[in-house]
Amino acid sequence: MSSSPLREGQTFAGGSRVVRYANFVKLPHTVFALPFALVGVTLASYHAVVSFAVIGWVVLAFTAARFAAMGFNRIVDRAYDAKNPRTAMREIPSGTMSVREAKALVIAALLLFEFAAWKLNVLCYVLSPFALSWVLWYSFTKRFTRWSHLVLGLGLGIAPVGGYLAVTGAWSDPWWMLVALAAAVMCWTGGFDILYALQDIDFDRANGLHSLPAKVGAQRSLVIARGLHVMTVVLLALVGYAAGEGTLYNVGVGVAAGLLVFEHSLVHADDVSRVDKAFFTVNMALSGTFFAFVLAQRIWR
Repeated sequence: MSSSPLREGQTFAGGSRVVRYANFVKLPHTVFALPFALVGVTLASYHAVVSFAVIGWVVLAFTAARFAAMGFNRIVDRAYDAKNPRTAMREIPSGTMSVREAKALVIAALLLFEFAAWKLNVLCYVLSPFALSWVLWYSFTKRFTRWSHLVLGLGLGIAPVGGYLAVTGAWSDPWWMLVALAAAVMCWTGGFDILYALQDIDFDRANGLHSLPAKVGAQRSLVIARGLHVMTVVLLALVGYAAGEGTLYNVGVGVAAGLLVFEHSLVHADDVSRVDKAFFTVNMALSGTFFAFVLAQRIWR
């Protein structure tokens, strides 16, 4: 009989080292924010030439940073993961990966991120320790604040800012464009992470973890998540205004809004059975589709 029901969503079957490493950090989740990093690159292309080398280093830097952040989270949360039936089959609690091996992987990813930042430009390299500090610090926040979802969101919000700075080596003009772009990704991520946390309300309460759903309940959490996603749409529209974007960009914002409405139609306070679809499938479609419209606008502008 297959043991696949014991696996979490967005993980691969098999026991090879490559599969274990990919599952350790849920590699498919890279598609969430990587398109937004490329949105930053695309917006920057109006002001500087983008080479294939820069795109490659941006992708490598983002992937390495995300690997390090997720791997660090798995190490820090291994005791909680072992007690939660939903996560007990993860690599460390299940014994298929040692803590020592996990630490070695995280260190390698950190070094790779720093190297990629150095290859991009001086500004990216100087700012890289601050970006890493933020994404690693997130792993501790659920122990003392209900707003850990926004800390995670800002960690992903760094991606488009990094993509922009990688190309230009300078902050945006107007200055608030990158702030709005980072805030849009923060609100988007924070909102869908709240939806994801609905699965663990009882576990979080029993173990003293401060997720928003555990603190304020499912219904109020849904209202807050909806509010964050409304802000996402508003902020993306403001980014388009600041960048002087046109019709295709605005259509992309509209499509993103429609996908967020669909996402919220899948999750209810008394029914979280479709959270996985809302969390992964819809958000993957949103980030990828929005980037496609931004790129199309750049090509035909």
